[in-house]
Amino acid sequence: MGGGVTTPSEATCAPARPRVVVLGVSFDVVDLDGATAAVQRLAATPQPHLVVTANPEAVIAAQHDPALARAMAGASLVVADGIGVVWASRRSGRPLPARVPGIELLDRLLAEAAREAAPVFFLGGAPGVAEAAAIASAARHPGLVVAGTHHGFFRHDSGDEAAVVARIRAARSVYLFAGLGMPLQEKWLHRHLASSGVAVAMGVGGSLDVLSGRVPRAPRWIHRLHAEWLYRLLRQPSRWRRQLALLRFVTLVLRRRGKANP
Repeated sequence: MGGGVTTPSEATCAPARPRVVVLGVSFDVVDLDGATAAVQRLAATPQPHLVVTANPEAVIAAQHDPALARAMAGASLVVADGIGVVWASRRSGRPLPARVPGIELLDRLLAEAAREAAPVFFLGGAPGVAEAAAIASAARHPGLVVAGTHHGFFRHDSGDEAAVVARIRAARSVYLFAGLGMPLQEKWLHRHLASSGVAVAMGVGGSLDVLSGRVPRAPRWIHRLHAEWLYRLLRQPSRWRRQLALLRFVTLVLRRRGKANP
C-alpha cells in the first residue's frame, strides 16, 4: 500500500470523484467548500451515509484495527483532517487540495442545517456537554433544529446502546454528530448507520466539548501553523502516547516513498 488514486472504474466502492490513497486509507479530493457541498448532496439521497474526518492518528489506527478500516472503507466521504495527511499525499505526487478540519466542517454543516431546517442530533461527551453544545450551536446558527442530544457515557455492550440508537431513530434527524472519540465513534456509527435512521452521520471527536465552551479551541495563529496537535499536547501532556502515532505515520510515509502505487 502507498500513495495512489482510485476511480470508480477501479473500485466499485469508490465515489463519483477520485480518491487519493494514503497508507491504505482513501481520501476524497476535496477542500472545505467541496466537503460541505458533498455532504449536502449525500444528505439529499435516500441512503444513509457515514462521513469520516481522518488525521494521521486515524490512518495509523486503521492499520491495526480491522473494524475501523472497514468503517473508513465503507464511508461515503473521507476528508483529510490533518496537515500530515496532506503532506503525505503531496509526497505521493497526487496531492489533496487542502486540509479539512473536522470542527470547521461541522460548523459549516450546522450553518447549512439551520438554513435548511434540517434536524440534527448531538451524541457524546460527558453528561451535559451535548446539551450545552446544542444550545451554543443554536445561538450561533439561528434556525438550527436540534432534534435531540445524548451523552456518550453509556455502555456499548448492554441495553443502553440499543436505547440510545432507538432515541436517535425516534428523533428523525437528518444529521447525527457523534463525539465519542476516535476510533470508537467511527466504528459505532458504521455499525448503527442503517438503524439510526439519519441521512448523514459524522464523528466529531472533541468538537462537542469545544462547542459547549468547556474546552477552548487553539488560537488562529496556531491553526495557520497547523500546530493544533502541539497545542493539545501542551494543554494535555497525557496525550504524548497518542503523538507516537504521528511519528509512526511520518516514518511509514518516508519508507514508502518511491514504491509502486496500488
